[in-house]
Amino acid sequence: MIEVIENGNVCDIVMDTPPVNAINDDFLTEFHRALDHIETAAPTVVLIRSTQKVFCAGADLKGIQQHFQSDSGIEDMITYVRAMHRLFDRLEKFPAVTMVAINGAALGGGLELALSCDLRVAAHEARMGLPEAQVGMIPGAGGTQRLTRLCGPGVASRIILGCETVDGAGAERIGLAEKSCPLSDLKTVSRDWAAKIGNLARPALLASKECIAAYSDHETDGYALELEKPKITMRSQEAQDRIAAFFSK
Repeated sequence: MIEVIENGNVCDIVMDTPPVNAINDDFLTEFHRALDHIETAAPTVVLIRSTQKVFCAGADLKGIQQHFQSDSGIEDMITYVRAMHRLFDRLEKFPAVTMVAINGAALGGGLELALSCDLRVAAHEARMGLPEAQVGMIPGAGGTQRLTRLCGPGVASRIILGCETVDGAGAERIGLAEKSCPLSDLKTVSRDWAAKIGNLARPALLASKECIAAYSDHETDGYALELEKPKITMRSQEAQDRIAAFFSK
């Protein structure tokens, strides 16, 4: 269902749940197990990808239907969405640079999963959207917040209120994806980018990730955090070695 492939400073999380990588309780449990394993390995980059024709189609529709038919459906639905929040919040704060390679449809919870990561590479042929309003729901697993934060309220309103889907090239134009390429090149582009980042200084990347997150946290002074982080990074042997190597040239 969820496979981990370790390759030096880069770890792949491979979603392999036919036919559409639907997010259900088993999916969430397996994803957490993969993150537990990877956190111990302490890679610099985590690359999330799919073996299916879609990246992730979101919530398991059979489970959603059961919630609507059950007397405790509302409470069960909230429990399910909270479980999605726990996974996506963990991904957002994960101690590595997280990247997704979006090969096909990333809809609803599938796009919310991608939004919880640091970087997105999308195939031109991919389709991304938050179509929950079509079925009387909202993108409640972080979509309204993360998409607005990433792309601004105008784009978020287009995607959420207008139920628009965009392809990979369109996603890059509106800032939803950082890179886009033909599907045939997606593996190479995402792997090369992951490898390039993987060769950078992990402590510096994690410190930078925390500072970037401070931008949207009104309780954290991002400027003050920038002044604090060098007290840690400059003491690291890696930073000293990299500085010495740089000046030796």
